[in-house]
Amino acid sequence: MPFEKIKENAEEVQENAKAFIESNVAYYRLLGFKIAIKSTTMLLKIFLIAICIVMVLLFFSIAGALAIGNALNSNSTGFLIVGGIYLVFAIIIFLIKNRIVEKPIIDIFSDIFFDD
Repeated sequence: MPFEKIKENAEEVQENAKAFIESNVAYYRLLGFKIAIKSTTMLLKIFLIAICIVMVLLFFSIAGALAIGNALNSNSTGFLIVGGIYLVFAIIIFLIKNRIVEKPIIDIFSDIFFDD
């Protein structure tokens, strides 16, 4: 008799453990899905905003280069000046890229991954 109770309890424990593991697997699948969707939508938003900013910057650059070129009576000089300005900005961004690029991205994604 006592062995039957132990056997029943062992089977019950095994069933409970199996149900616990299955619910944990389902939870972590949903958590992974949530993180993947948030990351994907954030990257898509950043990409779309970046495209809009690049388009605006392109047209402003062309307009600025043409305005500088008209003021100096040489369109090529205007485009060279605008290109030089972009080169200076690129060098500055390269030198301080860790502070303005990597840290904010790490902060954003750590908020997404560890937000519970």
